[in-house]
Amino acid sequence: MKTTVSMQFIGYVLYVAPVLVAANASAQDVAAFPAKTIRVIVPAAPGGGADIIARLFAQPLTRSLGQSVVVDNRAGAANIIGTELVAKSPADGYTLLLGTTGGLANNPLLYLKLPYDSLRDFAPVSNVANSAFVLVVHPSMPVKTVTELVTLAKRKPGELSYASWGKGSSTHLATMLLTTRAQLDFVHVPYKGSGHMMPDMIAGNVQMAFDSMLSSVPYVKAGRLRALGVTALKTSAVLPGVPTIASAGFEGFEAGSWYGVLAPAKTAPQIVSKLNGELLKAIKLPEVLDRMASLGTDPLGTTPAEFSEQIKADLAKWAKVVKAAGIQPE
Repeated sequence: MKTTVSMQFIGYVLYVAPVLVAANASAQDVAAFPAKTIRVIVPAAPGGGADIIARLFAQPLTRSLGQSVVVDNRAGAANIIGTELVAKSPADGYTLLLGTTGGLANNPLLYLKLPYDSLRDFAPVSNVANSAFVLVVHPSMPVKTVTELVTLAKRKPGELSYASWGKGSSTHLATMLLTTRAQLDFVHVPYKGSGHMMPDMIAGNVQMAFDSMLSSVPYVKAGRLRALGVTALKTSAVLPGVPTIASAGFEGFEAGSWYGVLAPAKTAPQIVSKLNGELLKAIKLPEVLDRMASLGTDPLGTTPAEFSEQIKADLAKWAKVVKAAGIQPE
């Protein structure tokens, strides 16, 4: 009997010990976070709004966390490639996503089989910034207002082209919102992101686009693009002479993109909380606020729960636009 009990006890120890060691190691990993380089995946090309925001926060986070925070651009397939990469990464806090409205709130409405679930596969950390769009055209276009653009488009149905960050992106749906309300017919030319479409816009190969102020304002100020209207409900301080699209007869017209940080689902709450706290501190830094203001971007800074609710709200908002435009999910 004693031998049987002893063998049972030994078996129990051999079974439980590895579990306890793993749990202890996991607790130690959380307490020591971060102990190595953190990678922020940007699911768009360099030079676009998401890339600019990610790099804006990388340096202050590197200082405050004591480990390098590097930006890794994984563009393609309307943000799907980079977003999926993070969804399937280890939930240890070392691979993060700089998520956008397009990848998380628009794609689920336009693709029947996404390789990720916006609500189930991520742990929101904080929504850090919001940028309205600006409707820009090449300077050779014979229009200086939204009204003139609409008139020209009605006169030349199917002849004018517009660029976007890709099918299902925020800029694609912003254009759909305009074309649906004004009953226009444009040719869609999708790109992997703002950084990829800008050379063609500047060269005049594509006539118009909605784009983030983050990436377009420098070209507007340099005279390489002409701004017709902004998608906020009030004018922008960085483009004071540019009216809102709402004021051009499209009451309530509002579009844009938020930029937020997310971790893979099941990331330890302590790690999410630490990252949230450091992001909220970084948002208040003068150099971050000044840079955002110069680009017409609004700083946010939310709790993980608030960010989660924002994603849900935008899924509902843009579902109505997709339905009104008659877009069928692929």
